[in-house]
Amino acid sequence: MRRKKGKHTARKDFYFSQTTDKANHQFCAYRTKTMVEDGDAVDARSTEEWLLHAQELVPVVLEKAREVKGFAGRWKMIIAKLEQIPSRLSDLSSHPCFSKNALCKEQLQAVSKTLGEAIELAELCMKEKYEGKLRMQSDLDALTGKLDLNLRDCGLLIKTGVLGEATLPLAVSSSVAESDVAAHNIRELLARLQIGHLEAKHQALDSVVEAMKEDEKSVLAALGRSNIAALVQLLTATSPRIREKTVTVICSLAESGSCENWLVSEGVLPPLIRLVESGSAVGKEKATISLQRLSMSAETAREIVGHGGVPPLVELCQIGDSVSQAAAACTLKNISAVPEVRQTLSEEGIVRIMINLLNCGILLGSKEHAAECLQNLTASNENLRRSVISEGGVRSLLAYLDGPLPQESAVGALRNLVGSVPEESLVSLGLVPRLVHVLKSGSLGAQQAAVAAICRVCSSTDMKKMVGEAGCIPLLVKMLEAKSNSAREVAAQAIASLIVVSQNTREVKKDDKSVPNLVQLLDPSPQNTAKKYAVTCLGSLSSSKKCKKLMISYGAIGYLKKLTEMDIPGAKKLHERLERGKLRSLFSKK
Repeated sequence: MRRKKGKHTARKDFYFSQTTDKANHQFCAYRTKTMVEDGDAVDARSTEEWLLHAQELVPVVLEKAREVKGFAGRWKMIIAKLEQIPSRLSDLSSHPCFSKNALCKEQLQAVSKTLGEAIELAELCMKEKYEGKLRMQSDLDALTGKLDLNLRDCGLLIKTGVLGEATLPLAVSSSVAESDVAAHNIRELLARLQIGHLEAKHQALDSVVEAMKEDEKSVLAALGRSNIAALVQLLTATSPRIREKTVTVICSLAESGSCENWLVSEGVLPPLIRLVESGSAVGKEKATISLQRLSMSAETAREIVGHGGVPPLVELCQIGDSVSQAAAACTLKNISAVPEVRQTLSEEGIVRIMINLLNCGILLGSKEHAAECLQNLTASNENLRRSVISEGGVRSLLAYLDGPLPQESAVGALRNLVGSVPEESLVSLGLVPRLVHVLKSGSLGAQQAAVAAICRVCSSTDMKKMVGEAGCIPLLVKMLEAKSNSAREVAAQAIASLIVVSQNTREVKKDDKSVPNLVQLLDPSPQNTAKKYAVTCLGSLSSSKKCKKLMISYGAIGYLKKLTEMDIPGAKKLHERLERGKLRSLFSKK
């Protein structure tokens, strides 16, 4: 129904639709096209003209609103909001970027449109020409919401610095660098995530997604904390499509490693966890990958547990697709690195879940994360060790080691467990051949964990014989040459344990490199932590004349003299034995 146009009445000319145009590098910078009633011509009003127009409408709206008799409570609320508009318009117009920024013009258009609708509703109420009371109540409530949004957005443009961030400092001309224009467009897109109604934010989000496909680095560089906050709010939008697009952007932000603290402080964890629980397939995947990255911080890992994030992650390990399963397993692995939450993880059934992943994980990555999680869980908690053993974890870990590249995490978990498993069980499960396989084919870290397991498991003479017969001695002697001090130390410790068995001693003597390598480990420097084990090993070999001559020729006496002064156990006795051997050698030559 067409309204009569009077001096102070709003006209259809003031209702405009927004469209979008692509800007440089496919960055969509929204620009308003304001249509007249017939829709054929574009309104070219300046920002200042829109300001004047809105300022003129306010007293007209207030006059009409105060004349309305019905719906008194609602109109009282509307009037209170209308009375705030002049001050917001004044603040907006006094900003240095007021006339330079398209956001100001669009905001004034939005305010003008709302004011026009208020005039229409006031006229209908005064004439009592509306379709129904309930319908009018709904329309008035909608008007209140629009006024709230207008007031909020005007305040936001001023207080958050959005206008400054999204304003090109120079007039766009041939003298302005293309990169400056592109950066301006990105800042404006990010600003639009914070203002306007949900659909406008949705359109801005689409453009941000496209911009990130084009140049993710530039978008990340332009992000501010207020933009992060706006994105986090969109994670709770009612539209599944908006949530899915938003979590895709947030996933990129989390993976970039540039704003984890902002994301967490702006409350991203609860909505991410809800998406893991009940989001779409894409939503679950992106939310889980986001949590995977964020959980690398121990404090954030604790917060994920506190917000109830463990149960949905555990469920995803059982029913998720390959990527989501691997991301969930990695997140739980990160969380398990925090000692104080391990009991909570256990109560959620994580031990059985991780063992099942180790056996049946879709991706190798899932199995690696499961092994590392079990390593973390068994690091210091005897109850968790027993739980892993009772669930068949040792057998699963050993089976996992049969691959061509045995993983350090699985060997580390076994190292934690072997001390709690009867020796006969370890023998029947085939522990020793697997450890030899690791010493031959694993990384240095895996080899080091395997040798630590050998040290823990070799408590009996029979086990020491078995380890020696399996061919470990030459591999341990070679490991004495490792660059890592800790690797040399654990290798020397293992040899010192095994050498008490005579057949193992013979194996050590056979290796031409054993004595030279062990003498090198007599170095008295504080960085060398293997010297006490080297003394023990050389002491066992010193009954052999050949070995004593080698020790002397490689300079063991000089080292042992210093170690004797340092009170290293066994150093004085070995030093005296070598000195006597040296004297006999001199006399025999004469």
